Amino acid sequence: AGNYAMCGRAYSPRLLFQWPNARISVMGGEQAASVLATVKRDQLKGSGRAWSEEEEEAFKQPIREQYERQGHPYYSSARLWDDGVIDPLETRRVLALALAAAGNAPAEPAPFGVFRM
Repeated sequence: AGNYAMCGRAYSPRLLFQWPNARISVMGGEQAASVLATVKRDQLKGSGRAWSEEEEEAFKQPIREQYERQGHPYYSSARLWDDGVIDPLETRRVLALALAAAGNAPAEPAPFGVFRM
């Protein structure tokens, strides 16, 4: 959800940068692992089988690791999902350049009329 709230690729931003401490995923690894474990537990319960805590932890650990690895800014930047990872100290300079470049982009006509409030 944070990816969308911060104007992720789904909203076609002109530019998208990340800081080195950013994470790009819809939810965190622990939340994803818990949701998937709940689904798995319910499946097993429906078939009359039990799931030990050790089995559940063994199921969750690779999910956490995958989210940590694939949610890293260098992972996403290496796949060109963004326009780069920037040093937080360089944010002002990068933002100024990005805004200057965006200001030179042609304005596209809106496919709708004026919204009156």
